[in-house]
Amino acid sequence: MKCCRVMFVLLGLWLVFGLSVPGGRAEAAASRANDAPIVLLHGFTGWGREEMFGFKYWGGVRGDIEQWLNDNGYRTYTLAVGPLSSNWDRACEAYAQLVGGTVDYGAAHAAKHGHARFGRTYPGLLPELKRGGRVHIIAHSQGGQTARMLVSLLENGSQEEREYAKEHNVSLSPLFEGGHRFVLSVTTIATPHDGTTLVNMVDFTDRFFDLQKAVLEAAAVASNVPYTSQVYDFKLDQWGLRRQPGESFDHYFERLKRSPVWTSTDTARYDLSVSGAEKLNQWVQASPNTYYLSFSTERTYRGALTGNYYPELGMNAFSAVVCAPFLGSYRNPTLGIDDRWLENDGIVNTVSMNGPKRGSSDRIVPYDGALKKGVWNDMGTYNVDHLEIIGVDPNPSFDIRAFYLRLAEQLASLRP
Repeated sequence: MKCCRVMFVLLGLWLVFGLSVPGGRAEAAASRANDAPIVLLHGFTGWGREEMFGFKYWGGVRGDIEQWLNDNGYRTYTLAVGPLSSNWDRACEAYAQLVGGTVDYGAAHAAKHGHARFGRTYPGLLPELKRGGRVHIIAHSQGGQTARMLVSLLENGSQEEREYAKEHNVSLSPLFEGGHRFVLSVTTIATPHDGTTLVNMVDFTDRFFDLQKAVLEAAAVASNVPYTSQVYDFKLDQWGLRRQPGESFDHYFERLKRSPVWTSTDTARYDLSVSGAEKLNQWVQASPNTYYLSFSTERTYRGALTGNYYPELGMNAFSAVVCAPFLGSYRNPTLGIDDRWLENDGIVNTVSMNGPKRGSSDRIVPYDGALKKGVWNDMGTYNVDHLEIIGVDPNPSFDIRAFYLRLAEQLASLRP
C-alpha cells in the first residue's frame, strides 16, 4: 500500500513538472559588454542534468538549453538544488555549488528549524566568483525566489547568523558575511513572486489526503532505494531522511515520524504560499547593483458568463484538468485574492510573476528597450504554460531556442 502511495506521488510530481534558429556562434565575444557565464536555476520539484534518465528540465522534449547556449558561445551551467526545500536552504546549496565547498545552512537557521547545519560538498562550478567574477542567473518558477534570496544574502549577509556565531563562538559561512556582488543579473520566468494560490488547493486536499506528508514519505523511501537518487534526488539530507548505516527500518521510520520537517515552515510549500511569499518579500529586496528581468506566462481565457479563467487547448493535461480550473476560480477576500489572480499558466497566477508586490518596496517598470539596474524590468507575458516555457511540454508555436538565445544576447549586452 505504501509503495502504491509513493508511486502515486512521484507520478503526480512528474506530470506537473509531466523550431530552432540558425546554428553557429551567435556573436563574437569581443562585441559583448560582459562575458559573465549563465547559470540555470530550476523551480519546485526540479532536477539536475544527470537525473530523470537524462531528460532535461531545461529543454525537455525540445532539446537541451544549456548545451544550445554553450554551442552558441554563451558559457552556461545548471544548478541542482533541493526540489522540495525552502528558498533559504536552496540559496545555501546554490552558493556551495557555484563557488565550491560544503553547504552551510547557517547555525542559527539550523537550530531554529531543527535540521542539520551542514549538507553536501561540491567542487564548485565557478570558483572564480570568489575572486571577483560575475554571473547571470536565469531562474524558472520557485528558482526566481531562490535567486532573489541568494543575491540578498550575498550582498547583505544575515545579521541573525552573525550574532549567533559570535554569541556561540561558532564559524560563519562567507555567504552570511555580506559584501559579495557577483550576481550581475537575475532573470525570473513564471516565478510566483507573490506566491501561488495552488498551495491553497493543496491545503484543501490535505483535509482528505496529507499530500505534504506523502511527498516527504516518498522522498524518505526513495532516498534508501539503491540507484533511485540517480533518477530523482530529493536532496533532503539536512532533515535526516536518509537511513543511517546499520539502522533498522523500524528505528528509521520511528525517527522519521519524530522529524520536525512535518510541521516546519522551512519548506517550499510555505515559501510558495501567498503568506510565505509576502514574508520573504518583506526582507528580500532588489539590489541596486543587479539587473532584474521578469517574464510572465499565461495559458487561460476568461469565461464570459462566470468571469472565471479556463485552460486553453494545448495546456499540459494534468495542469489543465487538476490545477488551472482551481487557479482560475479561486477567490479569497481575506487574503486579498480577487479577480486579478485568476489568469494563470496552469501552476502559477500570472499576476504574481512580474515582480514582488505584496510586502515589497521593489519597483516594477515596463521594459522600454533599455534594461535598468535595481528595478524589475517587466519583459511582458507569453502565451505558454508553466512547462512549455522550459520545453518540458512541446509547443510548436513557441520557438524555445530563439527565446533563450535572445535572452542570452540581452544579458551579454548589460554593462557591469
